Amino acid sequence: MEGKEEDVRVGANKFSERQPIGTAAQGDDKDYKEPPPAPLFEPGELCSWSFYRAGIAEFIATFLFLYVSVLTVMGVVRADSKCSTVGIQGIAWAFGGMIFALVYCTAGISGGHINPAVTFGLFLARKLSLTRAVYYMVMQCLGAICGAGVVKGFEKGRYNSLGGGANVVNAGYTKGDGLGAEIVGTFVLVYTVFSATDAKRNARDSHVPILAPLPIGFAVFLVHLATIPITGTGINPARSLGAAIIYNKDHAWDDHWIFWVGPFIGAALAALYHQVVIRAIPFKSR
Repeated sequence: MEGKEEDVRVGANKFSERQPIGTAAQGDDKDYKEPPPAPLFEPGELCSWSFYRAGIAEFIATFLFLYVSVLTVMGVVRADSKCSTVGIQGIAWAFGGMIFALVYCTAGISGGHINPAVTFGLFLARKLSLTRAVYYMVMQCLGAICGAGVVKGFEKGRYNSLGGGANVVNAGYTKGDGLGAEIVGTFVLVYTVFSATDAKRNARDSHVPILAPLPIGFAVFLVHLATIPITGTGINPARSLGAAIIYNKDHAWDDHWIFWVGPFIGAALAALYHQVVIRAIPFKSR
């Protein structure tokens, strides 16, 4: 009995200090080291096959994203009765579901950006070089144009009459409304991307497993539910550009600037908020 009592006493006092968990463990850096910021220019990337492979992955992912999502929009718009289609909820699921699937497929190759606004936000946070950021954006836009082009090939004569899936500010809303919707919607998306892929959070909260593509896709779904009635939901300049180029009508180009300025502002605000407030990275003092 004395031996057992000694074991109990030692066991109770062996870990006298409570170990911090969750947010209380933010100051514990034993299992995490802040990676160095990506260089502004990295010429060596241009000689690496992995660099070009990542760009191809972004092209194919954005191509598939536009193909499925815009084709879903076409199916809803052309129906006489919305009750016979998937409706707005179905469109939102198509966009969010494709992002979930494509980010899951390409995250290990290119990071699974599939969106110039996401790339821009990660660039501002110094997660990738300017060289890679520009390359990704070009490949994303080319993929989006090709994806929308294939949809037009399927729809043929009906494509233009159905609006081509192009983003415009809908009747009853001002350009300011549209710009605000794009800024806030993109903020939600890019903030979710930062949070879901934060290595420090994963190390700190390892007891809370997370599949990064899931919250990212779900954020896209929710933003579409909220803003489809306002702008058709852009929050992705490549998606808006691809549909606008293939549709190529004046009223689509009149509002097109909103779908670049809004997402880029939203992405910049999300990067600033996450890096300075959430991650609490201090400014260097001289």
